[in-house]
Amino acid sequence: MQMKDRVWRNHEEVFRRNCETLIQPEDTLVLVGDNSFGKNPTDCEPDMQYMMGLPGRKILLRGNHDKYWDAKKTNALNERYQGRLNFLQNNFYPYEDFALVGTKGHCFEGPFYLDRKGRILGWDEKNEEKSKEQVEKETGRLIQSFEAAKSAGYRRFLMFLHYPPTNILEEESSFTKLAEEYGVEQVIYAHSHGEARFYDSIQGEFHGIEYSLVSGDYLRWKPKRIL
Repeated sequence: MQMKDRVWRNHEEVFRRNCETLIQPEDTLVLVGDNSFGKNPTDCEPDMQYMMGLPGRKILLRGNHDKYWDAKKTNALNERYQGRLNFLQNNFYPYEDFALVGTKGHCFEGPFYLDRKGRILGWDEKNEEKSKEQVEKETGRLIQSFEAAKSAGYRRFLMFLHYPPTNILEEESSFTKLAEEYGVEQVIYAHSHGEARFYDSIQGEFHGIEYSLVSGDYLRWKPKRIL
């Protein structure tokens, strides 16, 4: 717990300094969710001001804690912060010859039932069914993102998720299958915090695609260079 406290201490300032050191005005910074705990745009305004103050073009993904942003508000948010922040959902953003596509995603996180040695004996099947419904919604949104990019002529993709692409029981998922179907070159995700959770999902090369965890505490608040 003390280690976690040290990692998170003044993390906004640490991240800001690292961004100012590493990111140029012409660069693109993708923030992969949980950008504000505010419940509406007014509550979120200090966080939005913070992100607008970071260098480069900023693209935001929706996280599970971003209650101010639901599926119907993306266009309104893009209009409100036009030219300052870009919100990625059911759309895409270009970067050179790549299309940046993404969605919040979802994966089943339990509860799991363990034995004394920590081995999984079972899980809450009702909770799992609810998770499957969320996965279906999020894969649909991701397909919209891919198809918008394809319609614009893009054939190279970087895919961003907030949730990991798989849970601890899965070797593949709807999200990994979509990544392979569309020929994605990299999948970047977050959500997993604390050393015990860092390796819950795929890292490194899998089926020819590079998977990267970019949670702030995992990277010690240093932005990861993707390209």
